[in-house]
Amino acid sequence: MNLNPHGKLLGRRVELKSHNTMPEWGYEKDQTDTFAVIYPKNYCEGETYPLYVVFHSAGHDVYSAFAYTWDDGNHDIYKTPENAFAVYPDCRANMNDWWWGGINAIGEGDDCRRGTEKQPVENRIMATVKYMTDTYPIDENRIYAVGNSMGGSGSLGIALCRGDVFAAVKVNVPAGVRHAADRCCLDTEAPENFELPDPPVVLDYSSQTDMWSTGHEVLYRGMRDKKYALYGFWGKFGHENNHNIIKEHNDLIHALPVLEIKKNEAYPVFTNASTDDKNPWEYPEEAPDAGQVNGFFRFENVRDTDDVFEMKLWLVTPEECETRVTLPESSVCDLLIRRIQGFKLGTCERFAWRFGDDLGKGVADLDGHPEIPSLKVTNKVQTLTLMRL
Repeated sequence: MNLNPHGKLLGRRVELKSHNTMPEWGYEKDQTDTFAVIYPKNYCEGETYPLYVVFHSAGHDVYSAFAYTWDDGNHDIYKTPENAFAVYPDCRANMNDWWWGGINAIGEGDDCRRGTEKQPVENRIMATVKYMTDTYPIDENRIYAVGNSMGGSGSLGIALCRGDVFAAVKVNVPAGVRHAADRCCLDTEAPENFELPDPPVVLDYSSQTDMWSTGHEVLYRGMRDKKYALYGFWGKFGHENNHNIIKEHNDLIHALPVLEIKKNEAYPVFTNASTDDKNPWEYPEEAPDAGQVNGFFRFENVRDTDDVFEMKLWLVTPEECETRVTLPESSVCDLLIRRIQGFKLGTCERFAWRFGDDLGKGVADLDGHPEIPSLKVTNKVQTLTLMRL
């Protein structure tokens, strides 16, 4: 297939796949579903590629979602990067399968679908992702969930609890965060023996003037309290999906290179940063019209062995990010590191750290994640080194 429905030349291979249900997914009756696969633009045999898992909004289906991927200014988050595979699953055909789990942002839905138990649609999506990795040359450390509106809610709800599969999640005006909060117990008591893998890094850009962002304080507070990685951006752009319009309000939304985040590499979690703005859902009277949480931090893995861990940390500079915002020179934050591969610590194990001219000792949390409070990060690249005591 070389043309999209509007007759535009794509230059990318598109495949449509249809399938019935599997008993283990938990559907009450059999149904047929369709998903689309888009190849990298310059696909080359023998190479592996990232996978974009694209969740459509309530107003779309699999066909319109991948058709819009070539229309600038129309649901721009649907657009597949040129060097990646994409899969576009569908939840519209059977009308019993919406992405947002039990309850959406305005309170509509089914309480029976809440909690930590995965629903049939979630099992189907994870089976679809496995089909992609089994069938196509996918780099399994670079799988990303993205979505708009209901698809943003679904991306968070389905992927945040599956850090064993997804490297990162990027969502545009998600229509509710209840799904993710329920699956990850962000604001509820977790069942006995409930465990989650280190979650994907989340990049969210939403609007305080969008009724579908109601309840967004649950995401900001829950991610902060759990010490999960959230890069949050907002502005008064309503339920907008055109990136150029959104950037008129907040031009930092793409500053973090999400596709550089890998599942098999450590990442830092920044909380309580001095450069954070007060978000409009928790602090409606104090928040700026446009702002960010953790939006200036950058990192790069250097070494992760049994004895030593090294990671570069810095604040983004004007050379790296063209923005109207005055970029800070320094920020003091609390730091926790997740997804460490080699430098494994035990519960409350002590370690030594060095960052520029600063030295100190730290203690891992109950799950063995290294923690350093009140670390000063500047716009000059410095290497954080952790060593065993």
